[in-house]
Amino acid sequence: MKISIIGAGNVGATTAKTIANRNLVSEIALVDIDEGVARGKALDIAQSASLAGFDTRVIGSADYAETAESDIVIVTAGMARKPGMSRNDLAHCNAKIVTAAVTAAVERSPDCVIVMVTNPLDVMAHVALSETGFPKKRVIGMAGLLDTSRFRYFIARELNVSPREVDALVLGGHGDLMVPCVSQTSVGGKPLRELLPGETIDALVKRTRDGGAEIVNLLKTGSAYYAPGESIAEMIGAIVVPNGKPIPCTAYLEGEYGIRQAYCGVPCVLERRGLSRIVELPLDEPDIKALRLSAAMVTEQYESLLKTRDRES
Repeated sequence: MKISIIGAGNVGATTAKTIANRNLVSEIALVDIDEGVARGKALDIAQSASLAGFDTRVIGSADYAETAESDIVIVTAGMARKPGMSRNDLAHCNAKIVTAAVTAAVERSPDCVIVMVTNPLDVMAHVALSETGFPKKRVIGMAGLLDTSRFRYFIARELNVSPREVDALVLGGHGDLMVPCVSQTSVGGKPLRELLPGETIDALVKRTRDGGAEIVNLLKTGSAYYAPGESIAEMIGAIVVPNGKPIPCTAYLEGEYGIRQAYCGVPCVLERRGLSRIVELPLDEPDIKALRLSAAMVTEQYESLLKTRDRES
């Protein structure tokens, strides 16, 4: 299989390296408007092949022709949110970038699966679905895996256990209204509520929701890329080698969980053509309400974006 990654910034380049290390595909095309950055990072990754033990061909370019016949297109290109910039401002700026990227990529790879990473992620998935006219199964987003990984890590730190012992799930939009499902969380098979007091769990939930912002505040000039890169690679692995295991992804809902015509993070089973099915878990009432509220906020942001576009046109 061949994948293309649009955007050779920290997230895009780290994703390329992580996927190459796993030997998941035969070729990776890393594309960026700055050709030197794309070619330089691709060459650097390629030169690690003998040491990392992968055979994947990695190329870099500013030319979308190099993306032709991709099975999967990962979109990481976009602006980071700046001080004083609202989420709507960010959506407006990045919608233009995402529209140009998916249009150029799909022209050369009409049968690809699109994995959206650019923020605000759920809204940008809406944009990609609208611009491409693809069926919903072929436009999905990465967020839930990243948020879930953060939640598992914070819980593990609190209990002094391995993150691998923590079974957790974060659903909803990738933002302030994400839904860490405490009712679905356990450690070593024991429910989290039996292991930690409510106020500690609330603090862990809050830190998960603020996980990206915490890193931004520490770095000051950038955002997270190691954990996002691993999360994207995990999704790609589930597409390339389907295993039937549900993982949290951003998908377009048409009635699942009582949500219609909205992108939202839910448990998904992936396959080579993208989304195979959405798994509906028996969530408790607070989680269901929070999930629907999160989806409603994504819809509101997307509709606001459409109104702004209409005024401009």
